[in-house]
Amino acid sequence: MNEDKAHFAPVDPVKAGFSASCPRCGQGRLFDGFSTIKPGCSNCGLDYSFADSGDGPAIFVILLADFLVVGLAVWTELTYQPPLWLHFVLFGPMAIIVSLWLLRTIKALLIALQYKNKASQGTIDRG
Repeated sequence: MNEDKAHFAPVDPVKAGFSASCPRCGQGRLFDGFSTIKPGCSNCGLDYSFADSGDGPAIFVILLADFLVVGLAVWTELTYQPPLWLHFVLFGPMAIIVSLWLLRTIKALLIALQYKNKASQGTIDRG
């Protein structure tokens, strides 16, 4: 495992986010399980301790999933006027699936952007 950054071509954060791969080499897996971050990359050895996406992914998921699912449900109601049970059968599972997919993807994307932009904890300069 080589720690030298010079040997790794830059990885597009969007590509790393959608594939949930290492933000440095693009090969190793980012997650251990569904959304638990691994301690480090198995390919290049990058330590993932810098990765802290915080509550950002949850906020984006709430906004995007609600916009997509509720928007589609309203459009379906206004266009076809299906029975209420059909809304539950279609849009309940859709909300869960879209939310889970977005949560993992956005979390990986935010971690890749943290790495690319060298984001770190803010400090107060006491001069």
